[in-house]
Formats: sequence, structure tokens, C-alpha cells
Amino acid sequence: MKLTLIKLKGGNTLAEHREFLTRRLHSLLGVIPIGIFLVQHLVVNHFAVYGEENFNKAADFMHGLPFRLLLEFVVIYLPILFHAILGVYIVFVARSNTKNYGFFRNWMFVLQRVTGIITFVYIVWHVWETRIQIGSQGADYSLMEGILSSPFMFWFYIIGLIATVFHFANGLWSFFVTWGITQSPKSQKIATYATVVVFLALSYVGVRTLITFAYGV
Repeated sequence: MKLTLIKLKGGNTLAEHREFLTRRLHSLLGVIPIGIFLVQHLVVNHFAVYGEENFNKAADFMHGLPFRLLLEFVVIYLPILFHAILGVYIVFVARSNTKNYGFFRNWMFVLQRVTGIITFVYIVWHVWETRIQIGSQGADYSLMEGILSSPFMFWFYIIGLIATVFHFANGLWSFFVTWGITQSPKSQKIATYATVVVFLALSYVGVRTLITFAYGV
């Protein structure tokens, strides 16, 4: 009887340890490299606000990077796919900690999952339009202008971009908690304000760029 209990206890400890490591890896991938790439991508695209020529120069620079395809797969596509798979695992298999948080944070928990699905769909479609369909030819101003000239695609991109930025910004809060950076209620509250600023700033940069592509202003 005692031996059985020890086995069960050991199994639970192992499962908890595996869940702990899974959550850490998931949060780390969301910030490094995916989050860093998101910020860089939004900043490069924002060159469109300063004119077609400026955007094309920035896009050509990124397109001409050595080992670009290898970097895209290793730093972008594979981490995003792995992050998405881990996210599904966490939602349906791992235990949640929503009981430890209040009403607001529980809503953020739900929105994080919803925006994760929207973000994945948005990224897949965006990569298809701006990478796979055009082959080795790099995306330029005229391509994005043509895509966003459609009102439906404009709003699809607006919703997708805002969902992606929210998922990243709110994910930063979870990253701080998961890695033990913010442990006290006060530090978590400060992190909430900081991530709201990140969300608003990146949303402005992204939406402003989309408006320029769609309407030339």
C-alpha cells in the first residue's frame, strides 16, 4: 500500500515537473525569438509611412540577408509552429492557474487563448500571401498596397495584427510570472501597466502602417 502511494506521488511530481518545463519553454519561445521578430517586423514595415521608396529599401535589405531562408525557418517558422503546438497542449492538457487570479486576469487568460488562435490563422495567411505565393521575389510596397486595397483584407489584417500584438503583450506578463520575475502582487500590477503600454505602442505602429498601405496616408 505504501509502495503504491510512493509511485503515485512520484508520478505526480514528474508530471508537475514536465508541466513546469513545458510552460517555461512555451513562454520563452513567445518572447525569444518570436516576440523579438514581431517587434522588428513591425518596425521595418513602418518605413512605409515615410514613403514607398523607404519601405522598399528596408524590405530589400531584409530580403537580402545572408542565409535568409534558413534564418526564417529556424528563428521564425519552427518556433511559431512549436509555440502553437505547445499552446494547444497547455490549453487542453496542462492544469491552469486561473483560480489563483482575479476576474480581470482570468479574462486575460481567456483572451490569450482566443487571440492565439486568431494570430496563428493570421500568420499562416500572411506568410502565404507575402512569402509562398510570390516565391523568391520579395514583398514590396505595391504588393501590400494591392492586398490591403480590399476592405475585407484591410479589416482582416487589422484584426489579425491587433490580436497578434495583444497575444504578445499579454504573453509578456505571463512570461514575467512564469520565470519568477514578478512574484508579488505589486510587481505583477506594474507589469500589467507596462504590457498595456507595449500593446498600445505596437498596435499604433502596426495599424498606422496598414492605413498607409490601404489609403496612402
